[in-house]
Formats: sequence, C-alpha cells, structure tokens
Amino acid sequence: MCRNITELRGLEPPATTDEVEAAARQYVRKVSGIRHPSAATEVAFEEAVATVAAATRDLLGVLPQRRQPPRTVPPLRRPEVIARLGR
Repeated sequence: MCRNITELRGLEPPATTDEVEAAARQYVRKVSGIRHPSAATEVAFEEAVATVAAATRDLLGVLPQRRQPPRTVPPLRRPEVIARLGR
C-alpha cells in the first residue's frame, strides 16, 4: 500500500469520481489497517469509503484553484496503472 494519499486538487482535467473514490479507499485502508475487508467489516468499510469520498468532493468543490498542478500524477492517470487495470 502506498504511504501517501494522492493529491487531487488542481488536476487538469479535474479529479474524476473514480480518482476521488480511489483516494478515499486508500485513506480508509490506511487508517483502518484493513486492506481486504472481511464479511464482518465490509459494510463499515464501504460506508467509510463513501463518507470520505463525499467529504473529498465537498472539499475540492470549495477550495480555491491551485497556482501549480500537483507534483505527481495520480495513479489512475499513469499509463502502467491504466494498462494493469485494462482501461
């Protein structure tokens, strides 16, 4: 698992729903210590992902524009990740 949460503010084009959800999932995995939720934790895990994704969309919607784009390309925009996911 990656140590850093993906920066989404200032992307051009703006962060997609998939990118916001992937960042939320990465955050929930990190703070919960759960990489693959079990049947007992799946509902709580997915609710947390939805809550974090909604908060992320709200936050990105009210922050001012960045002067410079993020220094790194989000994973879902990297060619090797796109190829691995078959997109």
